[in-house]
Amino acid sequence: MKAIVYTRYGPPEVLQLHEIPKPDPSDHEVLVKVHATTVTIGDCRMRSFTVPPGQWLFARLYLGIFGPRRPILGMELAGEVEAVGKNVTRFQPGDPVFASTFEANFGGYAEYKCFSENGVLATKPANLSFGEAAASVGGGITALRCLRRANLQPGQEILIYGASGAVGTNAVQLARTLFGAQVTGVCSAANVELVQSLGASQVVDYTREDFTQQEKSYDIVFDAVAKIPPHQARKVLKPNGIYLNVHRASHATRNTTMLQDLLSLKELLEAGKLKPVIDRVYPLEEIVEAHRYVDAGHKKGNVVIMLGHKDSIHRLWFLSL
Repeated sequence: MKAIVYTRYGPPEVLQLHEIPKPDPSDHEVLVKVHATTVTIGDCRMRSFTVPPGQWLFARLYLGIFGPRRPILGMELAGEVEAVGKNVTRFQPGDPVFASTFEANFGGYAEYKCFSENGVLATKPANLSFGEAAASVGGGITALRCLRRANLQPGQEILIYGASGAVGTNAVQLARTLFGAQVTGVCSAANVELVQSLGASQVVDYTREDFTQQEKSYDIVFDAVAKIPPHQARKVLKPNGIYLNVHRASHATRNTTMLQDLLSLKELLEAGKLKPVIDRVYPLEEIVEAHRYVDAGHKKGNVVIMLGHKDSIHRLWFLSL
């Protein structure tokens, strides 16, 4: 099968297209034929080994000391079940599915991926294409977890910094449609219209205005890109307000697993309370260019990678316009 492999850390060019053996599912595994995956900021950071100095040792041990321990990136995907192990009961061949690979050693940049039957894998939302489904997973689960952790209430006011990114576009929609909050988004001028269309009642262009200098205050400040110094964010918090940093607030609560979060996300997507935002779509063979684009730091929502399925690529391109 085709897969994008990297054997050393570095720029996008370290990603190479290879033929590798197709995996066989064990008795308790599901084999998924991958139709779509994404390029996330997390993929790019792992590829380049760009981590904060304080996390260097932990990241090196986790990702690989002398080179990548997990040579195939790709943190989310959508596709069809091709085969199941003899003890599998949740899925059957032909089922359309979407999944997070975060607990399965990544691996979305390949034509096939095996999951445990009890992994973070669920039937694809019926109203989404494969590309849309793949784009919904990581940012959607992260935004949902963070907003739950804040105990966001109807009528409360939340400021979302990085409102046009993968997590931010989901957070704006969920804060408005699921939690009933009043949303202020912070983004660049090029993305103001997008963030407004997602449900923000006010949008601050950070290139022209410093939100920490305004008189308005908020119940919650959510840094969806982990770029605001906490002391700056707290300047606009109400008394007893909550500051959320995406890196610290996105781990699971005691009451949910990642699979449960994925199933909750599916319900929201099928109910129309959430829609993935797609910036660009690339075929697998152009993965290097896709990583270059994400490295530049200007993507809106998600960048999707399609494996085959040219009709889906065309459809998604129009959705991204």
